[in-house]
Amino acid sequence: MKTVLKPGEKRTWIHCSSMGEFEQAKPLIEALRAKYPGYKIVVTFFSPSGYEACKNNILADYVFYLPHDSKRNAERFLAVVAPSLAMFVKYEFWYYYLTQLKKQRIPTLLVSGAFRPEQPFFKWYGGIFREMLHSFNFYFLQDEQSVKMLHTIGINANILISGDTRYDRVAEIAKNVTPIPAIEKFKDGHKILIGGSTWPGDEDVLRECFAIIPDDWKLIIVPHEIGEGHIKKVQQLFDNEPVLFTELDAENTGSDKKVLIVNNMGMLSRLFAYADIAFIGGGFQKGGIHNILEPAVFGVPVIFGPIFEKFVEAKMLASLDYVFPVNDAAGCRDILSKLITKEQYRLTTGVTLKGFMKEHTGATAMIMDEIERGGWLN
Repeated sequence: MKTVLKPGEKRTWIHCSSMGEFEQAKPLIEALRAKYPGYKIVVTFFSPSGYEACKNNILADYVFYLPHDSKRNAERFLAVVAPSLAMFVKYEFWYYYLTQLKKQRIPTLLVSGAFRPEQPFFKWYGGIFREMLHSFNFYFLQDEQSVKMLHTIGINANILISGDTRYDRVAEIAKNVTPIPAIEKFKDGHKILIGGSTWPGDEDVLRECFAIIPDDWKLIIVPHEIGEGHIKKVQQLFDNEPVLFTELDAENTGSDKKVLIVNNMGMLSRLFAYADIAFIGGGFQKGGIHNILEPAVFGVPVIFGPIFEKFVEAKMLASLDYVFPVNDAAGCRDILSKLITKEQYRLTTGVTLKGFMKEHTGATAMIMDEIERGGWLN
């Protein structure tokens, strides 16, 4: 990964908060590369986890931390990067960067934006936040509620409900998924419940639900934190029954075990191809749920905890009864039992969910059409 910008380059700048927003940006980055090969892609991050995970990603030409939001830093950053176009993914609103972009008349887009009434933009004290929003030239939003919220603060033009680019991203992953032979051997003809991106609260719930999982089902747990200490705690939750993914080999296939703990990174999106039901973590802690679209794209019914109100896709799918939020272990047991014992219901839900996912792809193409129409990268 290059760390020094070359003079004379034309550049597009994409800012992401963390890894999740970078996943949203990937389809757009790929499309920009194909459509505008003469432009270099600069990606910035706020969070260390996002930067560390993506600093060597070949999709971007440059990956940096975004310097602290100050007038001096914003002026210097824009002078050095000199972007022809700037894009902020979903959220991350930085006052000095946005106002400097507006002052310098650099076209600035909000991608996959989502707004809720409780955000400060829409409060009596939110003047400085509203000023940031007014710095964008175009708003690509996820849903109608977001449009209505912008209308309440006088933003009525240059708005398009394009949806969420993550639908495009997970569709691409599903289309190109590669087999995992070790998982196929562990599965050994069984049906699979996958607990993905789990935190301790999620793991406690899965432990309480474990007793109702019949003999022809197995459980795969993919913890969000894979440090040795946490992995041992998960093993102990299940009475040291689980086999670790790193222990699997030609001799130890784990086929005699009912629980597998995946103690490495980068496999989860592919693992969902083997799932019959998914439990997505994060819903029992402040930050909220992780990505439910990764299992949904395979037509896998999804269960998750109660903290999901920030996520447009989760609210939409839950309102249609395509996915299943639960408040506690008892609720999880109820829906899990229904999905396991009523096979036709589970399969029908999966088919409907898969169709929904297909219908909601296309955000990237809509954004690219508008970029071309606006002439922002000519």
